[in-house]
Amino acid sequence: MKTRSRRSFLKTAVGGGLGLAILPSILPSRLLGANAPSKKIQVAQIGCGRMGHSDMGNVMAEDLARVVAVCDLDSQRLAVAKKTVESYYAQNGETVTVKTYHDYHDVLASPEIDAVVVTVPDHSHARLAIDAAIAGKHIYVQKPVTYDIVEAIGLRRAVEAKKIILQTGSQQRSEKPWHSFRAASEAVRNGRIGQLKTIRIGIGLDHASGHPPMPMPVPANLDYEHWLGSAPEQPYMEGHVHPQKSVNGRPGWITTEDFGLGMITNWGAHHVDIAQWAMGQELGGPLTVEAHAEFVPNDLVTVHTKYHVEMLYPNQVQMIIDDKFRNGIRFEGDEGWVFCSRGSEDAPDETISTNAAFDPNSVRPLFASDKKILSPLGPGAVRWMPSRTHHGNWLESIVANRQPIAPIEQSSRSLEACAAAWISMKLKRKLQWDAATEMFVNDDEANAMRGRKARKPQYDFELALKKAGIA
Repeated sequence: MKTRSRRSFLKTAVGGGLGLAILPSILPSRLLGANAPSKKIQVAQIGCGRMGHSDMGNVMAEDLARVVAVCDLDSQRLAVAKKTVESYYAQNGETVTVKTYHDYHDVLASPEIDAVVVTVPDHSHARLAIDAAIAGKHIYVQKPVTYDIVEAIGLRRAVEAKKIILQTGSQQRSEKPWHSFRAASEAVRNGRIGQLKTIRIGIGLDHASGHPPMPMPVPANLDYEHWLGSAPEQPYMEGHVHPQKSVNGRPGWITTEDFGLGMITNWGAHHVDIAQWAMGQELGGPLTVEAHAEFVPNDLVTVHTKYHVEMLYPNQVQMIIDDKFRNGIRFEGDEGWVFCSRGSEDAPDETISTNAAFDPNSVRPLFASDKKILSPLGPGAVRWMPSRTHHGNWLESIVANRQPIAPIEQSSRSLEACAAAWISMKLKRKLQWDAATEMFVNDDEANAMRGRKARKPQYDFELALKKAGIA
């Protein structure tokens, strides 16, 4: 199917969206040969909500992959996912019987599954992805790669020990649909704006709901005990989980601090990742972090609302994240500036003229203070790995047994910077961060917030690592 018709199908079936696919570094012999369904990478989708359906749609669009299983703790969403996948393939003249799973452990135990897409709430990313790595399945995991710093380090250990390929859903690193981030970050990395001085990032704003928390009966179709996973025990509220009458609605867990940390990790994981990439800190991090934020008491929304974050990086580069900034990234150097955002797919991306003012209301996803900043790079320039689509890059990387464009080694560092900002928000003070040790400097209180204790042993990822012999 063409890109447009594929999107139309998904909108009709579940509301559409954008995401992508997967597979394994040592390919099973059955995958070698002709491009037949039996030769494709057998993929299981774990988590079938809004982004799960987005990921499924993009997996199905990749020639190397075949979605053969779906898994979810909500039986209604599971049924919709099965129908969506089977209908998609039927529309393309193929008959595919999709298996359904309630327990992801059964997915990981299946020898028929080569790879998994982990599209569950943030608080469950690490445990599922670590279990998948231990089981030898290659992984695509949505961003932020984990809920907290300790989990990110644990997942990195598992991936390295099991030598599997993990791609983080930081799709702004790939060419489609937002090549603006690659163009801007390559320009900055190659000194096109001179010495980088300041990075201004807009990541959007969550607002209070105006409604107090109100416990509700657990729906019969939801396994709430396992959905809670490692998070603290608490009564069920639809506004803290996901809509029961829609797959496409924005889930409430995104604005519930026990399950996600708010915009600082939700969108921050995307933009801070690109910023660190551009400045050469993809394996590093900030030196200091100071953040201020508002939290509304007695409201269904428990994540931060308004915020202001300042982080100082090596070479005296200052990163500022503020709720008043337009969503996107503005890199400022001593010889000019460049701005990138998702903007509009249909908007022109040509640069504006020299000395033109920055327009925060522009729909253009890419523009700069001088057209020369975004002119073609010459020989010897730093260039990013080719990546037409994010999941396509993962598939190609697995076949080639190489690192994908958004590996855990780098996405863990992006998460660390965002989580450090959240910790500063909560402690209401400036913190010093040591990227080499991945610890706060002489600060027991802050270091204690790098991770959290699982409410039950079966949800403890550290026990899983220990059992698997991963140090």
